[in-house]
Amino acid sequence: MTKLAHWFRKVEEADFKSFSILRKTIMNHYKEILAFLIKEALMLPQNLSMLKLKTSECNSEE
Repeated sequence: MTKLAHWFRKVEEADFKSFSILRKTIMNHYKEILAFLIKEALMLPQNLSMLKLKTSECNSEE
């Protein structure tokens, strides 16, 4: 089991009301959240490249 899963179980067992609301929201929107995270992960290399380019442009202007 992952560290996140262990943390999730411990918090869930603590029965925090706010966590219960968050858990229900995640469960209701699981597919949308997963699709968003996958999309972001796939775009990460492109975003890093753009950031490096912008950084080098800023440094060359100085």
